[in-house]
Amino acid sequence: MLRLTVLYDNEACPGFTGSWGFSALLETDRETLLFDTGWDGTLLLKHMEKIGIDPACISKLVLSHQHWDHIGGLPELLCANSRLTVYVPSSFSENLKKEIRKRADLVEIKETTEISEGIWSTGELGDKIKEQSLVLSTESGSYVLTGCAHPGIEAILDAALSCGKIKGILGGLHDSENFERLKEMELIAAGHCTVHKEKIRNAFPSKYTDTRAGMLFELH
Repeated sequence: MLRLTVLYDNEACPGFTGSWGFSALLETDRETLLFDTGWDGTLLLKHMEKIGIDPACISKLVLSHQHWDHIGGLPELLCANSRLTVYVPSSFSENLKKEIRKRADLVEIKETTEISEGIWSTGELGDKIKEQSLVLSTESGSYVLTGCAHPGIEAILDAALSCGKIKGILGGLHDSENFERLKEMELIAAGHCTVHKEKIRNAFPSKYTDTRAGMLFELH
């Protein structure tokens, strides 16, 4: 089982604060990882404290793409954890990569890459906006975790298929209106930048949920 807690999203559960951006904590039997940081590092750390997570216990940080609402919390996180390994698309700016290397180990991602046992990067996808998503493997199938899905749902799911059957997708789905591939999903958890939430909810009412800061998903 893999535990995924939404730490940062536009909307929030009671006791948490909504803010534009996205971040999710991944807890496996082996290690704790973070996917994106939202834009406000102080709020990110506050939400970690609320769920009882010491930022120093996070071993790896994966950044989906170089937009402020996904990397803004990076400075505060690096101050709170001096032993991070940070995985970024290789297209990140050279200046930003240089700054990250001063404070953490940096791994540049181009192709499909295993980040942790059972957790894979799709590799760098997209044309105008380069972005990586994660594939989270469980015994019964895999889930895709997206930041904004700028490259499109189809391209992301095509890349994820190399890791096996996809049974769910979580995160920001941007402005995609091609929902054909979502028919295959058992779970559709959309938030942050997803423009067409109501259309997706209406098309897949039994599978759909909004993501909110503070939400916990136990993925089997």
